[in-house]
Amino acid sequence: MIRSVSQTANPSADAAAMLRRLGFAILFFAVPLAALFTRRALVVMAPLAVILLVLASVLDGSARHAWDKLTALAASAGGVAGLVLLFWAGLSLVWTPFLPQASERLLNIIGMALMGLGGYLAIPERMRSANLYLLPVGVGLAALIAISLTITGGSRIDPEGLSLERGMLMLVLLLWPAIAWLHSRGRNLEAIGLALAVGVCSLLTRDGLPLYGLAAGAVVFVITAWNPVFGSRLTGFVMAGLLLFAPVLPFILKPVAAGLLGANSPTALGLEVWRRVILEEPLRLLTGHGLETALRGRFFGLVPASAPSTLLFEIWYELGLVGAAAGSVLLYQAVIGAKSHRASVAPGIMAAFACAYTLGCLGIGTAQVWWFTALVVLVLIFVAIERGQFRTKRPKAVLRRTV
Repeated sequence: MIRSVSQTANPSADAAAMLRRLGFAILFFAVPLAALFTRRALVVMAPLAVILLVLASVLDGSARHAWDKLTALAASAGGVAGLVLLFWAGLSLVWTPFLPQASERLLNIIGMALMGLGGYLAIPERMRSANLYLLPVGVGLAALIAISLTITGGSRIDPEGLSLERGMLMLVLLLWPAIAWLHSRGRNLEAIGLALAVGVCSLLTRDGLPLYGLAAGAVVFVITAWNPVFGSRLTGFVMAGLLLFAPVLPFILKPVAAGLLGANSPTALGLEVWRRVILEEPLRLLTGHGLETALRGRFFGLVPASAPSTLLFEIWYELGLVGAAAGSVLLYQAVIGAKSHRASVAPGIMAAFACAYTLGCLGIGTAQVWWFTALVVLVLIFVAIERGQFRTKRPKAVLRRTV
C-alpha cells in the first residue's frame, strides 16, 4: 500500500522556524558586523530581528502564555521600579523647558522598552545551540575586521570614525554573552581567544572607553566566577549605591581629581560644575530639571559646557531623587535576579552589567537611541543563552541482563 502524504506536516511551524532562525542570525551575527560600518545598523536591524521573532512565536503558538509572563514581570520589584521610573520621566515633561525634544526621547524609551518586552516574550523556552553559536562567530569575525580596519586605516570610510567607535563598543558589550555561551559549553579555549581578539581591538581604539569597559567587566567576571553570590551582590550594591548617592561624589572626588589631574583638567572642572549645581539649586535634587535638560541645556547656556556627560549626573539633573531611587531599585533587582542563572553563565551576566554601567558612568551618550537599543539587544541575548542551558549530561547506557 502506497503511503499518502503525511497529514502531520505543519507549514506554520516550518515558517516559524525559518523566521526565528533569520531573526537570531540578524541579532547574533549581522548586528556586530554591520555596527562597524554604519551608525544606524543597530537601530534598524535590532527591531527587524525582534519583529521576526514575534511573528515566529505567533505562527507556532508559543505566544499564548505571553500575558502570564508579562504580568509576572510587571508585578516584580524590578518591574514596579521600572514603571515608576517611566512614569516619573513622563511626569517631568510638565517642567522640562524642552518639551518637544523630551517627548521624542520619552517615546524612544517607551519604544525600546516595548521592543525588549516583545523580544523577551518571543524567545522560545528552549533555544537551539546552532542559533547561539552564531554569536561568538559574529563577535569574533567583527573583532578581526575591526582590527584590520584600525591598522590599515580603513576607518576612512567613516570620516568621523563614529561607526567604528560604536562598533567596538558593541563588541565589548557582546563579548560577555559570547564568552558566557562558550564557557557554558565547555569551550574555554575559544572563549579566551575571543576575549584576546576583542582586547586587541580595544587597545587599538583612539578612545579609551572600550578598554575601560572591558577592564571593569573582566574584574567582575573573575570575582563572580570565584563566588557567584558575592559577585552578584557586590555588583548590585555598587551599581545601585553609586546611582543613589551620586550627589556626594563631586564633593569627595573634586579635591582628588584636582590633586592628581590638575585643577583645570576636564574631570576636575566637570566635578566643580556638578558641585555648584547642587549648592545653587538644592531643591532641584528632589524633582530634577526635567527630561532632556542635561543634553539640550548645554546648547542654550542652562548647563555649563564642562558639566559631566555621565549617566549619574544626567539622571540626577533630569529626574532628581525620585528617578535616581527608582533607577537604583531597578538596577539592583536586575542584577540580583541574575543570581538564579547557572554558575557557568552568571559571570558573563555580571561582567556585562559592569561593562555597560562603566561605559555609562564614563561619559558614553546614554541618551542616544543606539545605546538604548544596544542594551536591549544585550538583555535579549542573555535571555536566549539562559534558555539554551536546558540540556544535561547524557545518561550512561545500562545493559540489562535478561534471563
